[in-house]
Amino acid sequence: MTLTREQILEEMGLGPVWRLRQPAGASEAVAEVSPDAPAKADSAAPMPLAPRPRAQPAAGSVDAVDPTGADALGWPALREAILGCTACALCQGRKQAVPGVGDENADWLFIGEGPGAEEDARGEPFVGQAGKLLDAMLAAIDLRRGDNVYIANAVKCRPPGNRTPEAAEMAACRPWLKRQIALIRPKLIVLLGRAAMHAVLGEERSLGASRGKTFEYRDGELVVPVIVTYHPAYLLRNLPDKAKAWEDLCLARRVMRGQQAVGMDLPLSPA
Repeated sequence: MTLTREQILEEMGLGPVWRLRQPAGASEAVAEVSPDAPAKADSAAPMPLAPRPRAQPAAGSVDAVDPTGADALGWPALREAILGCTACALCQGRKQAVPGVGDENADWLFIGEGPGAEEDARGEPFVGQAGKLLDAMLAAIDLRRGDNVYIANAVKCRPPGNRTPEAAEMAACRPWLKRQIALIRPKLIVLLGRAAMHAVLGEERSLGASRGKTFEYRDGELVVPVIVTYHPAYLLRNLPDKAKAWEDLCLARRVMRGQQAVGMDLPLSPA
């Protein structure tokens, strides 16, 4: 049975349904959203990117030297390296590492925190109840798992008791994640949860203080806009914040439309 968007949003516990409206003839553009305001109609006003702090590279940061050799790996070798990784103690309690799943040329990249028990058993990120909610969130903005979407985690092995990954564990996994981003070259990254935000952006602020903004992920010449929102597992425990997550998804969709418009405006190469 195929659900309508209204039914999907109702399953997510959201209401009333907010619709994005575009004035006739107006061009798609990225708009700024206040963290405390509901998502509104698409705006033609440009959204400034929140600058990523450019502190001195810390051990394990995106700018640190990669000791794994991940930067030279293609997809098959990268998956094998992740499955055999023993760079931190998380490998000792795993059933299997969970590299990620989806379209390896996706425009959308969603990054969570780490595998849970079901993910550890099945080898796929975001399964179980949190996975169902993520699928509903994707469907609400006309996306679906595996179709122009890639899903990964900040750490590839399950932390004991499904706890939040520690900084040293995320640092050990960062070369794998960095290489995944480099291979995918997404148009937009959506970070699910504070640990994912810390792993990718190095941001120490609360997630609530970082919502409603557009950050940048930089790796050499690769620059990707980044949106942060709540992890689906958190939303299952804090139902009122689902409305805020919907605002974040609307913001992500507007940013993506802006990215696609920029791509379409590029001049064609001469024949």
